[in-house]
Amino acid sequence: MDTKHISRAPHDVLAEYLRDDLSEVNKLIRARMASEHAPRIPEVTAHLIESGGKRIRPMLVLAASHLCGYHGPYHHHLAATVEFIHTATLLHDDVVDESAQRRGRATANLLWDNKSSVLVGDYLFARAFQLMVECGSMRVLDILANASATIAEGEVLQLTTAQNIDTTEDQYLRVIRGKTAALFSAATEAGAVIAAAPDPQVQALVAYGDALGISFQIVDDYLDYGGAGDGIGKNIGDDFREGKVTLPVIRAIAAADGDERAFWARTIGRGNQREGDLDHALELLERHGTMQATRAQAIAWSQRAKDALDPLPDHPLRQMLRDLADYVVARVN
Repeated sequence: MDTKHISRAPHDVLAEYLRDDLSEVNKLIRARMASEHAPRIPEVTAHLIESGGKRIRPMLVLAASHLCGYHGPYHHHLAATVEFIHTATLLHDDVVDESAQRRGRATANLLWDNKSSVLVGDYLFARAFQLMVECGSMRVLDILANASATIAEGEVLQLTTAQNIDTTEDQYLRVIRGKTAALFSAATEAGAVIAAAPDPQVQALVAYGDALGISFQIVDDYLDYGGAGDGIGKNIGDDFREGKVTLPVIRAIAAADGDERAFWARTIGRGNQREGDLDHALELLERHGTMQATRAQAIAWSQRAKDALDPLPDHPLRQMLRDLADYVVARVN
């Protein structure tokens, strides 16, 4: 992993390069999140969309389309589409997880209520489908519709693995590929397809988005046990308290002796947590080297993302996407 040559955060470099496109995307987002009859919709949507998100997914659409030589207007529609899909899933996730904080701010469900969050999320999904239909590409519609279904499936699968200490690494990978990587890869694939890129380039960008999304989620799961205070609105141990079985815990359970497995069964499996349990969980993760192993896994997926870009044209955006993959895992250094 090479981050020494990166002087600015790669997402900032990418945003600067795509500045004019992002301005058009933001105009489109503001126009389409409006509602003549239900002012709560733009209120709730603006609270989340304008709360400091990095617009990674829309930028992936724009970068992929430019990298493949696109000159039409519809990459803006697709970038707004993936941002609406992402925002809708965040609104729904915060209700499911009973979250009180997102990006360092109070969640919409806390400021308004669960009903508003769910219904505004539904509205944004509908808006997303209106936008993608306007592109006039059945193939793009198929990509983003499938991604929306895969994301929902991944979230439901996560519910079924929560508190299940027998969850395997394969099941974990299926969850994060669904709930996170699916939209990353759909963003890069849609950008390539709207540009009518040859299939090898499309598949290269699909592989990049998939690996980048997996690396991104593994890093998030790592930070839940090892990186509090990074400004993303999470506290150490949120996943532990919610009974989520993520990669660090899966690795620790696999290496556990009888007493340790009983600890995980009580705290994660039955949700019976006491004072000091999180500290003990952190000790077990350290004892079995699962944090180092999780970090190594994230770096491996980041490298896979960079390697996937090799078939693509020599272009400044290709290096920016490589730098972005490095930056994702730089958070676990």
